[in-house]
Amino acid sequence: MIVTITMNPSIDISYPLETFTLDTVNRVKNVHKTAGGKGLNVTRVLKQLEADVTASGLIGGVLGEAIKQDLDQTEIKHAFSSIKGETRNCIAVLHEGQQTEILESGPVVEPTEAAAFLQHFKKLAATAEILSFSGSLPEGLPTDFYSQMIQLCQSKPVVLDCSGAALQQVLQGKAKPLLIKPNNEELSDLLGKPIGKDPVELKEALSDPLFAGIEWIVVSLGAGGAFAKHNETFYQVTIPKIEVVNPVGSGDATVAGLIDAIAKGLSPEEILKHGNAMGMLNAQEATTGFVQLANYQNLVEQINVTSV
Repeated sequence: MIVTITMNPSIDISYPLETFTLDTVNRVKNVHKTAGGKGLNVTRVLKQLEADVTASGLIGGVLGEAIKQDLDQTEIKHAFSSIKGETRNCIAVLHEGQQTEILESGPVVEPTEAAAFLQHFKKLAATAEILSFSGSLPEGLPTDFYSQMIQLCQSKPVVLDCSGAALQQVLQGKAKPLLIKPNNEELSDLLGKPIGKDPVELKEALSDPLFAGIEWIVVSLGAGGAFAKHNETFYQVTIPKIEVVNPVGSGDATVAGLIDAIAKGLSPEEILKHGNAMGMLNAQEATTGFVQLANYQNLVEQINVTSV
């Protein structure tokens, strides 16, 4: 079983607009509302890939109940821990080829709620074959909370997609995740200097001692594909040009594809192809966390993975 963790989930609301005008009324006809947060986007794509997946994390209030109902409707298993605070809304305004996001910070988690979750998580992790942690930590949790969770996993593989102080804490800790997936900007923040897309520069960056003990590092390069390090081998991933309908959740779909391929024991090249194909399939759809698998084979054949 795969366990996905979303510590700060949300109801994701997508507002597609032909034009977005400030300081006036903007009317939206086609509103999309889904149980969201990065980890739940990962979960939905894994479900479409027919993986045995269970979603967990923290939820509270009316919106928390709405998330459970949404998952029930799509027959996704879940095992959340409840808190007093209200789960948040996150809004994406899609306009003129751009994406403007309005993200609520979410509830403040009390120390007793954090402790209760760790007890709940320890039992859940014992049943998992692979785990995925995605997104930001809510207020009230210490920045080393993901590190604490990884220590409770008893060396089981963890795919981690987060940034900032929480990721720094994990990289500096003793217990390591199997895979991390920073983008260019997040990689630059980690190393304290700008990192471009040149393979030589990326190889040097991913060889930094900060990443010691991490088996997989996959750097998202947007339309430029990806650059990855698996153990001591580096890979350049080149992707075809596609028509992007909705980019929201594409990084999460990539994570789902990587997890699915790792769980199936595929080769490094196949893992990278599968992950990037899922991200691109999601970007071609209006609905966040949705992939049209009928287009998979045609797309994956156009992805090139080369060792560099």
